[in-house]
Amino acid sequence: MLFMLIIKTSRLAEKNPPRMDLREKMDVYNDALDAAGVKVMAKGLYPDAQGYKLKFKKDGKEPELIQGPFLKDSNQIAGFFILELPSMTAALEWLKKAPDPQGFGEGEIELRQIR
Repeated sequence: MLFMLIIKTSRLAEKNPPRMDLREKMDVYNDALDAAGVKVMAKGLYPDAQGYKLKFKKDGKEPELIQGPFLKDSNQIAGFFILELPSMTAALEWLKKAPDPQGFGEGEIELRQIR
């Protein structure tokens, strides 16, 4: 089964590089995933200011192409992991081992199973 860990970010985190201690903790987590042989892929994303989104119109008109930055902090994604694991229980165990990506209890990681 494939799972995605979605690392969330905030407007403040988008503007500042990650602190060294947070990067080191994430490196340890990455190494543990590699050692266990469960990581398929892990990538960080450029800030949303360098991204685009396509907003579709209800009336069937041409979709609107919008360049970032985007307004809502809660929907921003900083990066992701794709893991191959035998069950949701195993995925939850790996999720619980993940470090806080922003520090100070402000980080958030979402777990979703891939179809």
